[in-house]
Amino acid sequence: MDYSRYETYEFDNRSAINVTTGYRERSYQMHWHSYGEIILVGPGKTNIFRVNQNTYHLVEGDFVIAWPMEMHAIIDADRKDSLVIQFSNGFVNSLFDLQRIMHFYRNLHVICINNHPELVKKLTEITDKMKNIFFSNQSNRELMCCMLLMDFMLVLDEHREEFDPELSTEEHKPYEDDVIRRMMQVTDYIKNNLTADDLSQGAMAQMAGISRDYFSRIFKNVTGMNYNKWLNMIRLEKATELLSHKNMSMTEVAMLSGFQSIPSFNRVFHEEKGMPPGEYRTLFVDDMKGK
Repeated sequence: MDYSRYETYEFDNRSAINVTTGYRERSYQMHWHSYGEIILVGPGKTNIFRVNQNTYHLVEGDFVIAWPMEMHAIIDADRKDSLVIQFSNGFVNSLFDLQRIMHFYRNLHVICINNHPELVKKLTEITDKMKNIFFSNQSNRELMCCMLLMDFMLVLDEHREEFDPELSTEEHKPYEDDVIRRMMQVTDYIKNNLTADDLSQGAMAQMAGISRDYFSRIFKNVTGMNYNKWLNMIRLEKATELLSHKNMSMTEVAMLSGFQSIPSFNRVFHEEKGMPPGEYRTLFVDDMKGK
């Protein structure tokens, strides 16, 4: 197995998932890309990672999660014996529950073995299986690894109460399939119509056929955030995708993402990413270039 192919997988055209290890360099600069990344930290006295504006000093067995299009860097860490799992943003967005989990845990970037030993044990067992399958010659290894990635997300979601209150502000409640189906229709509509005239919560509740207050409660419970914050997150996801096209102006990026003005776009972007969109664009790493 050629382990040197670290982050060179062309997810859009080839695969939904990639698993790598054995990378010799101990650091890599701040960057972002269209796919997400899960790192099982390797041994060594020094394992320092950065995701967005936070720096983490970790130990062997900890997990690092960089969601799609998030800024991250490896400051100084053992990459030879760490395990890296990369997953397509398109794959995550293909299932509503995966979208829900990703948005709910968007502020969760490390899972520490000392704080969550039972959870880390379960997640490590899943990633070990994924590694063994991916490095095998099985013809269906991609499908099996994607199923294990869903297991990873499911186990994470089952342990949501272990994390800080801001990640779980109210008890997760199941809803009938019809309600979830309506929510999926609304979220799909929004993602495909970010430039629509009216994407207000009231209009979306009407589209779902439920009251505004009920819509608000369901939306918060299902996605982990209020409607307006979620809408800005979706607009930023679209904006970051468009920023990878270097021939597109900032005005075009802002307008196609549903922002009504450049100042509004710059403000929301800076609040979430910690830097203006122009600077963020310069740190993009093309999936085809690798590291």
